[in-house]
Amino acid sequence: MRAAPSDVLRDGFALWSRSHRRIITDYLLMHGDMAVTNKRSNSPASLDLLLREIRACTLCAPLLPHAPRPVLVASAHARILIVGQAPGAKVHASGVPWSDASGARLRTWLGVDDATFYDPSKFAIVPVGFCFPGRGASGDLPPRPECASRWHRELLAHMKSVRLTLLIGQYAQCFGLGDAFGPTMTDTLVRWAEFGAQVMPLPHPSPRNIAWFKRNPWFEGEMLPTLRERVAAALTSDHDD
Repeated sequence: MRAAPSDVLRDGFALWSRSHRRIITDYLLMHGDMAVTNKRSNSPASLDLLLREIRACTLCAPLLPHAPRPVLVASAHARILIVGQAPGAKVHASGVPWSDASGARLRTWLGVDDATFYDPSKFAIVPVGFCFPGRGASGDLPPRPECASRWHRELLAHMKSVRLTLLIGQYAQCFGLGDAFGPTMTDTLVRWAEFGAQVMPLPHPSPRNIAWFKRNPWFEGEMLPTLRERVAAALTSDHDD
């Protein structure tokens, strides 16, 4: 029997299911044909302007326990899109995405070094929430929903070179997969092959999830080899933009 989620977890999922979680799904279906949501062009200069606006955003400042510090990486040439949940405390302090133990494990999973991972022409890093949401009783709070509703659709419209999208953690999967997200993250992950060659859900690489990795050896034995193959293929495929 599925355990009841905490109040924070339940409220977080309710926010995504009501209004925000289909933005990436729509992007994957429409891919390069999506139009931006306002009159801004799709030029590189326009993307630079959009990123400056995002990094200056204070939309949810009254709801955060600290000053906003949006952390993301985006480029019109990126081949792989990483959708995580939200920056943690260490990333909030450094301003560098995945610059913690979770990021080190993620790069090992992907089979890439730091230089490749932080090359914006190769990887775009766009979490569900751009700012560290603060700590709860048992870990970080859920990502704030304001980023998705305000920024994601326009931002993703610039990323027409993406060949592989990685949805990391339950909030990213709920947000990105919509109704295809299962009753639990594990239920979703065991169906990873059903999502096609351009989308892969992944567990969060946090050290907190070591017990999950041990209980689910199929992840390392089945998913990781395919993940590395898809990453390598996406990074070496010819540009057509």
